[in-house]
This record gives sequence, C-alpha cells and structure tokens, in this order.
Amino acid sequence: MAIIVHLDKVLANRNIKSKELAEIIGITEANLSILKSGKARAIRFSTLEAICKALACQPADILEYCP
Repeated sequence: MAIIVHLDKVLANRNIKSKELAEIIGITEANLSILKSGKARAIRFSTLEAICKALACQPADILEYCP
C-alpha cells in the first residue's frame, strides 16, 4: 500500500515555488520537502486544508492511493 504525493505537479501547474507555498501555509521548507518527497508518515488535516486553499485544489489532486 502506498500513498503517492503529486504536490510537485500541482505546484508546477500553478507556477508556485515550494518556498512560496511554505510561507503561505506557515510550515518550514524542510517539512514541505519531506511531504513532497512522500517520506512524511503523517499530515495534519489543518496542513492539508491550508495547502488545498493556497493551491485552489482538492486533496485528491495532491494525494493518490495505490494498492
């Protein structure tokens, strides 16, 4: 079971840099990098909500489940 993170793709489509998103949602660039790489073991709903609000997207645009 794997969760695939497509945050890089969404950022590229919206011409937003990781640094910019990190500032908008209030997390460190290091934590955002961990999330983007798929190495995060968890994500807070408040962080996911902030990302979706900043990028005007749905959670399914960022996360994908692959059995």
